[in-house]
Amino acid sequence: MRITKYGHACVRIEQDGRVLVVDPGVWTEPEAVTGADAVLITHEHADHVDPEKVRGLQVYAPAGAQLTDVQAERVEVGDVFTAAGFAVRAVGGRHALIHGSQPDCVNVGYVVDDRVYHPGDSLHVPEQPVETLLVPVAAPWLKLHEAIDFVQAIRPERSIGIHNAQLNERGLASVNSWLGRETDNYQYLAPGESPR
Repeated sequence: MRITKYGHACVRIEQDGRVLVVDPGVWTEPEAVTGADAVLITHEHADHVDPEKVRGLQVYAPAGAQLTDVQAERVEVGDVFTAAGFAVRAVGGRHALIHGSQPDCVNVGYVVDDRVYHPGDSLHVPEQPVETLLVPVAAPWLKLHEAIDFVQAIRPERSIGIHNAQLNERGLASVNSWLGRETDNYQYLAPGESPR
C-alpha cells in the first residue's frame, strides 16, 4: 500500500492499481485526484472537499453533511463498505468543537483496510488498532498536546502529519519537533511525498 500526502488534509492511497483519495479540499493540488477510483469525504468544510475536484468521481460522504454541488453516496458511523476495492469502516461522528458559539457538524473518520486511519477534523479513537494514523497537527479546534495525546492513545506503528496548511514554516517545524519527540515513528511529508 502506498500513501501519498497532498496539500492540507488530503491523502492518496494506492494498491494494485486502485486509487482512493481522502479529503481533497480547496488547498489540495489537483493532481491528487488524477486517476482516482473513489473519494472519501470526512465532512463538509471546504478545506476537506472541493466540489470541482471530485466532480464525476465516486464519492462517499457522511449522511447529514451539508454538501452542495457534490453527488455522494452517504455513509453512517458503523458502516463498512468497499471503495476503490479497499475495505472502509466509518467511525467517529462529530467534528471537534471549534468554539462554544460555533455549531459543529457531522464528521466521519475512515479506517481503510484496517491499516490506515484518517479522522478528518476529530480526535476520535477507533476501537481497532491501526498501522498508520493520519494525525491533524494544526487547526482552530486543536491544541498541540491534544494531537500528541491522540497519537499516544492510538499507538500506531507510524503517524503522518496532516491538516497543516494554516502553519508557516516556523510553526510547522515546531509542531513536527514536538510530535517527533513525544510520539513514536512520527513523520511529516511535504505534498507529493510518501513515507519512507
